[in-house]
Amino acid sequence: MKNQLTITASITATEGKREEVKQALLKLIPPTLAEEGCLNYDLHEDLENPNRFFFYENWQTKEHWHNHNESAHIAAHRNATKGLVAEVIISQLSHVKI
Repeated sequence: MKNQLTITASITATEGKREEVKQALLKLIPPTLAEEGCLNYDLHEDLENPNRFFFYENWQTKEHWHNHNESAHIAAHRNATKGLVAEVIISQLSHVKI
């Protein structure tokens, strides 16, 4: 897809808050998958750091991803996880064609 955007999001829970963060991240999946332009929204756990989670996401366009970030469920998630998350690193990627 010409304008497809891939996102990786690394979310590290504050020590002792892993399970709370994991449950909050799991709640994001159903409403996000229902969003227009969401191709996939996959949550992964880091095997070496149990406090770190990764989302691997694909969006039809950057605009779809921006709409996702402005959604009510993302705003609610940010409020619900204040003080529970030590670090978030988001990368915007495009496919390298051979």
